[in-house]
Amino acid sequence: MHSAEPDKKRKTASAEGGQVPAVHETAEKLKELEQIIGVSFHNKELLRQALSHSSYANEHRAQDAQNNERLEFLGDAVLELISSKFLYLAYPQQPEGDLTKLRASIVCEPTLALCAREFHLPDYLLLGKGEERTGGRRRNSIVSDALEALIGAIFLDSGFEQAEHFVQRFVLNDIEHKKLFYDSKTILQEVVQREYPDQELVYRLIKEEGPDHDKHFETAVLIGSKTLGTGRGSTKKGAEMEAAYKALIQLKKE
Repeated sequence: MHSAEPDKKRKTASAEGGQVPAVHETAEKLKELEQIIGVSFHNKELLRQALSHSSYANEHRAQDAQNNERLEFLGDAVLELISSKFLYLAYPQQPEGDLTKLRASIVCEPTLALCAREFHLPDYLLLGKGEERTGGRRRNSIVSDALEALIGAIFLDSGFEQAEHFVQRFVLNDIEHKKLFYDSKTILQEVVQREYPDQELVYRLIKEEGPDHDKHFETAVLIGSKTLGTGRGSTKKGAEMEAAYKALIQLKKE
C-alpha cells in the first residue's frame, strides 16, 4: 500500500489528554497536508471544512465553522464514480456482480480508514475536545468520513480530474491487496488451514472503549502465539476484518 512520507519533524496530534493542539488550526498545518497529498487548494476554507468534525464545528459556532458532513456526502458520490470507472477499465472480463463486490471492499469504512492513515490524515482532523478525549482521532468512522469529505473538497476546488488523481494515488493503489479485505477473515482461515494446519487461529480483543452507543474495539489476530495483525473498528467484526487483512499482508511478505 502506498505511503506518503510527511515531514519527519511534523508534530502529530495526541489522542491522550483531550487537547487539540493549536497547530491544527493554522494555515501552516493546512499547507503541510496540501504538500503531503500533492493538492494546493484555491479555497483554503474548503480544506478546513473537510477536516472539521461536527464536534469541532459545534464548539466554534461563533467563528461560523462548518462541519464536513455535506462534503462527505458529495465525496462519497465522487469516490463511487471514480472507483467504478477504474474497475470497469481495469477488469474488462469481470461481470457486474464481481465488480460490485470489489468496489465494496475498496470503499468500505475500514479500507478508507486504512488509506487515510497511510498519509496521516487523522493527525490533521479538527475535533471537539470531548471527541478528542474519547479517541475520535482513532475511530474508523470519523477518519473514513473525513477522507470522503476531502475528496469532495478537492472535486469542488479543483475539478474531477484532480479528484480522480487523488483517489487513484491514495485509495485505488495496491488493488490486489485491497481485494482481500472484503473476505479477509475467510481467506485468512483458508490460508491458516492450508499452510499452518497445526496452528490455531485466534482473534483476541485488546481494547474496548467508549459509551454503549459509540463503542470502539481493537483486536489482534494470532496464529499460535504469534500476533500477525491488529485492527480497529466500531464493531468487533470490523476490527477482526482489519486485523485479518493486515495478517494476510504480513503472511504475503513472509
